[in-house]
Amino acid sequence: MSLTGRGREAVQRRILTVLILGQLLAGAGLAAGVTVGALLAEDLLGGPGLSGLPSALFTGGSALAAVLVGKLSQARGRRPGLAAGFAFGALGAVGIVLAAAAGSLPLLFLSFVVYGSGTATNLQARYAGADLATDDNRARSLSYVLLGTTAGAVAGPNLVGPTGAFADTVGMPTLTGPFMLAAVAYGGAAIVIFLLLRPDPLLESRCLDAAAGAAGAVSVTASSSSGPPTPTPAPPARVWNADVITGVVVMALTQFVMVGLMTMTPVHMRAHDHAVTVVGLVISLHVAAMFLPAPLSGLLVDTFGTRTVAVSAGVVLLASGALAALAPPGSTPLITLALILLGVGWSLGLVSGTTVLTTAVPSSVRATVQGQADVAVALSGAAGGLLSGLVFAWIDFRGLGFALAALSLIVVAAVRPRRTSATTTADATV
Repeated sequence: MSLTGRGREAVQRRILTVLILGQLLAGAGLAAGVTVGALLAEDLLGGPGLSGLPSALFTGGSALAAVLVGKLSQARGRRPGLAAGFAFGALGAVGIVLAAAAGSLPLLFLSFVVYGSGTATNLQARYAGADLATDDNRARSLSYVLLGTTAGAVAGPNLVGPTGAFADTVGMPTLTGPFMLAAVAYGGAAIVIFLLLRPDPLLESRCLDAAAGAAGAVSVTASSSSGPPTPTPAPPARVWNADVITGVVVMALTQFVMVGLMTMTPVHMRAHDHAVTVVGLVISLHVAAMFLPAPLSGLLVDTFGTRTVAVSAGVVLLASGALAALAPPGSTPLITLALILLGVGWSLGLVSGTTVLTTAVPSSVRATVQGQADVAVALSGAAGGLLSGLVFAWIDFRGLGFALAALSLIVVAAVRPRRTSATTTADATV
């Protein structure tokens, strides 16, 4: 029996609660690679030129994981897909700890790829929050899942000191401490999702779609028995239409800019004698700005549509890159403000693009298409992480900031103008 009315609302509330609980844990796992991944690589590689490589590797790993989690979710439901993704994220964190202790670069790089599964799954969970949402609150529903990441993601960077001290006491390299936390956090998220995400939101969404299709078929049959013949339904729309492609482009470009600037900020700050604890605080505020405004981003999308919000994302990212470039290297407040703007711009771009992928894609192929879209997002982030280190070594942090500011203009240019003949449904897409 399909869900309707209050029954659907009750199930949706339960699903959002479980997803938020899982995200609270997973956020701490996500923060480890963001905060100390580049620093760990700089120590092992002996210079900053390839310090963006870990970010590229775990972001590239998240691209592969996005495909696998999407396929598994499409075949079996969100619960097994998300649980498996978080479990592999925990496995990758354990591998990073062992690789750093042994000084093994091959194991370190391989483990960063596996660790990327946690990042991909953390983002894929937002789709599960929108599966059973209604059209008028879909963006807000998925944004609540992103909001759930905030506590762990903000606490994680600020735990660099305590977790590093713990690593020292057990005879491990100091920078492995956050990854020990990540292993526990991702493992906990996997357990929560596997045990509690019932009923499965994607499977329930398919039941609703099937019931609606059956009701429509009955209505067509009844109407054809008397009166004029009913027109033949139009063939299904092409899944990868212009709106969906534009939504993916917006998400991919915002990810590239965000990862590129975020990855090199710790390296830039440490090079100018900022304490590691200060670096952790700046990154935690950046991560908070990524996830904490998510409900506001969702409200803006539900109110004004994804076009307006996507353009706003590009403008905010432009301001972030320019401020990072112009800020004096020793100015913690200005660097922090630049990173906060970076997080807000990312939130606006991700929520607007994600809404398109849950509104314009049918449930029969939704998880697969969403996984493919997140591949583009992850690969864009991987490129941003890798190229940021090379640009930083070539023309310093100021040049990197200006380059990313210029790239942000493409986000604005990518959004198609509103069609004058657009319907209400079309107005919800970019």
